[in-house]
Amino acid sequence: MKAPSGNHKLRADVIVIVSLLVLALALYLALNLGRREGGTAVVRVNGVETERHSLLQNGSFPLNGGTNILVIEDGYAWMSEANCPDLICVRQGKIHYTGQVITCLPNRLTVTIEGGEDGGVDLIVG
Repeated sequence: MKAPSGNHKLRADVIVIVSLLVLALALYLALNLGRREGGTAVVRVNGVETERHSLLQNGSFPLNGGTNILVIEDGYAWMSEANCPDLICVRQGKIHYTGQVITCLPNRLTVTIEGGEDGGVDLIVG
């Protein structure tokens, strides 16, 4: 059996690398082109909605009796403070796309971004 020459190995490597780059680009586009900026931060405690805040209104909001502080500024929402030991919710950073979620498991709290400015019609009454 004849061993592949250096030229064939190089060509195969280039084909694999180009294929992986094309796949990565397609995946990136599929995940990011469909994203919409949200319009509302919905707060849930134990799965029950407790508050809604517009992403257009800047402010700082104590949640769940003050266990967490939600900050909304320039269309982004993030948790600035929490009394949980791991502070994962604080480290999750800023969110603003529909479907993004900040979760604080110890306090059983989630902040979900919902609704966007899609210009569509929600309801027609006739």
